[in-house]
Amino acid sequence: MSAKEVARLRDGEMTHVDAASVQALDLEAIENEPTPALIARGAAYAREYALIEHKPALLAQNIATVLLALRKQHDDWLGRSYPYRQDVAEVYRTANVSDKEQLTRLQANVRYHVGNMLRRHLTPRELKALELHDASPLERQQDRRATDATILRATKVSAEVKASTPKTTQTTKKPSKGGQTEIVPTQASAPGTSVKATADHLRLANVAASIVGQLDVDVIDGHMTDGQRAKLDDELAEMERTVRRLRRHLKNSRSEG
Repeated sequence: MSAKEVARLRDGEMTHVDAASVQALDLEAIENEPTPALIARGAAYAREYALIEHKPALLAQNIATVLLALRKQHDDWLGRSYPYRQDVAEVYRTANVSDKEQLTRLQANVRYHVGNMLRRHLTPRELKALELHDASPLERQQDRRATDATILRATKVSAEVKASTPKTTQTTKKPSKGGQTEIVPTQASAPGTSVKATADHLRLANVAASIVGQLDVDVIDGHMTDGQRAKLDDELAEMERTVRRLRRHLKNSRSEG
């Protein structure tokens, strides 16, 4: 804002901030402005932000729609043909975006929206013929986030299980008359420790089941090599052996109880 605009703010007038000409503020330049002027200044910036907040995404989506129309005209849904690529290059050349990093970010956003739109426009059969996944970039991003969140949760629960599990020590049991000295494993625990350890173990089992449940058969069939599938099978076999051992132990514990 100019000095004239600030003067109007001090007089109680509302002003407008133009996003095209807005500049970064310097604290020293405004720190002595009266409070009403600062409040009005902040409100003006907030109003402009509210006006433009969703426009970048909408513009990127519109560019993606244009590129999708070009792909349809070229009968090139994958966007690999030379004529199509020339047309796309002309779009960005004509836009004359001077900031190369900004242009790179824009093109990445547009590709993201093109991927989503392709999945909405084409049928599953057409996607398969083009060797494209049914899942859109948005869906794959959501899947990755869900997987990352599950792994983070597993790491946290695993650490809590390790901390809450009572430590096993060995004590010497005095023999009965004529008997032999016996070494007995015991678990010393503070009040409430067993309850916490039990809850943590149940949570760990739940997280483990959730992680295994996220293994996608489409990824296994469509992306893994034979060697990778064999490696996954070995890992699952080891899990199966561990689960079988724990279930046998649970069964024996129930029968003894």
